[in-house]
Amino acid sequence: MSRSLFATIAAVLMLVAASTAQSEKKWVFNKGEIETYVRHLWVLPTVMGVTVGDPKPAADLPGFQEVVVKITQGQASQDVTIYISKEGKILQGNIYDINLNPFKKDLDRLKTQFQPSLGTPGATVVLVVFSDFQCPHCKAEAQMLRQNLIANYPTQVRLYFIDFPIEQLHPWAKAGAIGGRCVFRQDPGSFWEYHDWVFGHQESITPENLKEIVSIWAKDRKDIDSLQLGQCMDTKATEKEVDAEMEEGRALQIEGTPTLFINGRRVQNSMTWPDLKATIDNEIEYQKVAKNAGEDCGCDLQLSVPGLPKTGAPVVKK
Repeated sequence: MSRSLFATIAAVLMLVAASTAQSEKKWVFNKGEIETYVRHLWVLPTVMGVTVGDPKPAADLPGFQEVVVKITQGQASQDVTIYISKEGKILQGNIYDINLNPFKKDLDRLKTQFQPSLGTPGATVVLVVFSDFQCPHCKAEAQMLRQNLIANYPTQVRLYFIDFPIEQLHPWAKAGAIGGRCVFRQDPGSFWEYHDWVFGHQESITPENLKEIVSIWAKDRKDIDSLQLGQCMDTKATEKEVDAEMEEGRALQIEGTPTLFINGRRVQNSMTWPDLKATIDNEIEYQKVAKNAGEDCGCDLQLSVPGLPKTGAPVVKK
């Protein structure tokens, strides 16, 4: 073989090696660099704050790290999840596994134990609403759900209510949630009467008269001790329960109310009844084949709760 051919082969090999080394060059994680990059990528003005979270291995994407970027402006905020490879390649979007429910991540985080509910246990479709008693959009959605849901789906749907008062905007919302939990402690069935009453009187309620309006509602309820209810509200006896609900909402990265989950599918804007009905119908048909959501999915987890007999312990659906 000629000397010139050897030289040519050597040069090619060197180029290949250099190219491979360049492509395998490890990128060093740098929050400042990521902030600059995403500000340019998403055209974020300087009035918006950007906080880059710490990286963690992406469970569903080997070779990538999961990073949450929080964007803030005033009291509003939004979390955006991105995935970064060791070379610095950024992937934005959702990752799905065709073998699992597409909304499994949120389904695993939704905890309906000890929450007010309507509908039949074992329902094909489970709705979980995060709501705020002082929120006008929540009132409209609550009335829509109460008027239509069980009337149209007496056995196929279960609805759970979770408090998510936005204290920065609504000064009596958390107190209203505490009152609702006090009612639920006394008589779970009476919660929905309280729910309807408070939403129905939303415009006339203030932080100062909330307890009085609740007392008016309670005095004619045979299953509610109004004195006990007043004491529960005064001492904020159920505040820890409301705080736990709010923490669940934050873990789900809920940004506003109402937020509705339909078998794990997140709906952040209020829906009309025709749109909600179409989504429920679609889910009912899909679950005939998939069986990976709803309360009839066969994935019950019985919890051992101190002080509760096992036969009466609530069932958590995952």
